[in-house]
Amino acid sequence: MGRRILLSTALVGAAALTPAGATPATAAPTDSRQQEYAAAAAEFGVPESVLLAVSYLESRWDTNAGTPSTGGGFGPMHLTDGRYVAGLTAARHVDTDEDPRGDDSRPALRVTGPQAPDPDAPTAAALQTLDAAARLTGSAAEALRTQPAANIRGGAALLASYQKGLGAPTGAGSDPAAWYGAVARYSGADTADGAGSFADEVYGTLRDGMTRVTDDGHRLTLAARAGLAPARSWLDRLGLRRAERPDGLECPVDISCEWIPAPYEKYGPGAGDYGNHDLSDRPKRQKIEYIVIHDTEGYYNTTIGQVQDPTYVSWNYTMRSADGHVAQHVKSKDVAWHAGNWYVNAKSVGIEHEGFAAAGTWFTEALYRSSAKLVGYLAKRFDIPLDRQHIIGHDNVPGTTPATVRGMHWDPGPYWDWGHYFDLLHRPFWSTGTSLTGLVTIDPDYATNRPVFTGCATQPPNKPNPDIPPSTPCPSRGSSAVVLHNAPSDDAPLVLDEGLHPNGAPSTMHVSDHGARASTGQTYAVADRQGDWTAIWYLGQKAWFRNPKAAPTAKWSLGLVVTPKAGKATIPVYGRAYPEATAYPAGVPVQALAPLQYTLAAGQRYAVGGVATGEYYRATTFDGSSPGDFTVIRGTMRYVQIQFGHRVMFVNLDDVQLLPSPIGAPR
Repeated sequence: MGRRILLSTALVGAAALTPAGATPATAAPTDSRQQEYAAAAAEFGVPESVLLAVSYLESRWDTNAGTPSTGGGFGPMHLTDGRYVAGLTAARHVDTDEDPRGDDSRPALRVTGPQAPDPDAPTAAALQTLDAAARLTGSAAEALRTQPAANIRGGAALLASYQKGLGAPTGAGSDPAAWYGAVARYSGADTADGAGSFADEVYGTLRDGMTRVTDDGHRLTLAARAGLAPARSWLDRLGLRRAERPDGLECPVDISCEWIPAPYEKYGPGAGDYGNHDLSDRPKRQKIEYIVIHDTEGYYNTTIGQVQDPTYVSWNYTMRSADGHVAQHVKSKDVAWHAGNWYVNAKSVGIEHEGFAAAGTWFTEALYRSSAKLVGYLAKRFDIPLDRQHIIGHDNVPGTTPATVRGMHWDPGPYWDWGHYFDLLHRPFWSTGTSLTGLVTIDPDYATNRPVFTGCATQPPNKPNPDIPPSTPCPSRGSSAVVLHNAPSDDAPLVLDEGLHPNGAPSTMHVSDHGARASTGQTYAVADRQGDWTAIWYLGQKAWFRNPKAAPTAKWSLGLVVTPKAGKATIPVYGRAYPEATAYPAGVPVQALAPLQYTLAAGQRYAVGGVATGEYYRATTFDGSSPGDFTVIRGTMRYVQIQFGHRVMFVNLDDVQLLPSPIGAPR
C-alpha cells in the first residue's frame, strides 16, 4: 500500500520501559507529569486511575513531540485533529512498481488506486475530538496538539463529558468501575464490540497496573487495582451498531472484529480478468508458514474501500489505529494478493495496519495489542512459529527475480516497534547463547536507538530510490533498526545492497533504503568482533554494527547455520522455493528457478529459519479451467530459508551444510 504524510515537527527525548505488572500503592509520586494527570483528573472529576489507563492504551503515556499518530491523534490522550492532519498529508499510491501477486505465470498486476488526498481525515467524528476538547477546556488547538499538560486536560474533559452524557456517576472519587461507558466512547469506535474491546483493555491495565518512563523522561505509575470489575451495562447506552461477525470469522473472541469481504469476481473477458484474490483450501492444500505485517499507507476507511474493489489487490485483515478494530476480508483458506511474491502469498496471511512507514507518525497501543492478539490466535491455529523468521514485515519479503528486487515494498519500516510487539506476543527476545555461540539476535533499545534517517518528507513510492538525494533528517524517534557499515567505524560507508543499488554505490540513510539495516528480532551469524563492534554475514559481506557490552544492541544466540558445501566457491540464492522442472505436470508451464543477484560464498554463514520442500500453487483462472489450476505442485528439491540480508531468502539444501552455530564461530 502507499501514501505519505509530510511532517515538520521533530521528535525529542528518549523512553525506557520497565516490566509491566502489579504495582502496589505507594506514596504519591512527585513526577511533574504524574501531577499533571492528577490535577486534570481533579479539575474535571475523573478518577485519576481511569485517566491514566485510557492514556496508556492510546499512547503508552508518550508525547511523541506533538506529531500525529497513524489515526490522526495527538499527545498522551490521543486527541484527534483530522482536518489538521489532512493538511499535512499527500496521498500517493505505491503499488505501481510491485506486482502484488508476484506470479510469473500471469501478466503483472498493475494497480493505480486513488491519487487525491485521503478524504477520511477530516470527516469521521472519531478523527476530530480535539475540537470538543478545545471547547470544554478553552485551550487553543495548537496547545492541545503540542503541550502535554493541555492535552491531558483535554482528555480528562472529554471523559467527563462522556460520563455526564451517560448520566453515570461523576467525580474524581467516583467508582472507576462505573466509567466503563465513557471509556468505551473515548475509543471513537463505531461498533459496540470495538468500543467494548477498547474499554476491556483499559480495565485490564487498571487491574494489572503499570510503571513506565515516557519518551520525554517522566516516570509514571498506575497502581494495580486487582479484582476491579467494570460495569459493562453502561456500554448499551451508547447505542452503537453491532458489527457483522458471522460464523467462520477468523478472529479471537476478545478483539473487535467484523467481516468486510474482498470480492472474488470476474470483471473482464479474459481468463485472468478477475480479482482480487485466489481460491484455495489452506491449510489442507498448503501449510500457512508466514504472517506478513504491512501498513496501509493511508487511512482505515479508504483502505477498506480499496480492498472491496475487485480490480484492486487484497489482504486478509485491516487494523484500525484508534481502537484496534479489525476487519477481515479474505479467509485464511484463500490466497490474498499482498506481498509481491507468489510463493510467500500462497503460504501467508497478510495484515494491514493503519499507518505510514516513514512519516514520523506512531502506532497506538490499542493497535499493537489488537494485532498481537490476532497474530497469536492465527499462529496457534496454523502452527506458525512466533519468531522473526515467520512473523515478518513486508520489508522482509524477498524479490522473486533480480528484476523485482528493487521494486519490493519496505513497510512497515524502521519505526515499527518489533520488540514491544513480541513482548505483547509473549515471545520476548531472550539471549539463548554466549559470545562464543556464533549467532546474534538484533535487539536495540527502541526508545534510545535513534538512527538519523532522511527522506521522510520526500519519500518515493514505497520502494528504495537512490536517484532521490538525501533530504532533511527525519524526526528524531526510536527505531527497531540498527545501521550496518563495511568496517567497525561510524565513519565507514554503509554496506552495499547490489539489488537496491545496481550501480555499486553504498546504501544510504534514506528511510526507504533498508540495504544496510538489521531489525529487531532478526538473527544473523557472527562474522567478526572488534571492541564495541560486531560483524555479521549480510548479503555476502561482513556488515558491522555497534554492540557495546555496556549497552548491547543485540543478544547472543544459538542455533543452526548454513555454509556452502566443501568444494563450492559460491552458491546461488533464491527469492522463492519453487520445485524443480521435472515436478510440473503436462500442460503446466515450468516456473523458472531464477537466482537473485546475490551469492553466498565459501566461509560465510547464515542463520537458518527452516527447511522446506519446493512448492508452487497453481491458480491463474477464475474457474480453474487452466491445466493444473487449484493444485499445489511439489518436487523433491528442498530449500533452507536463511536471514541473508534485511529480507529472508532461500538456498538449495543440496548446496549447503547445516551446522550448529558454535562450530567454527569467531572468538
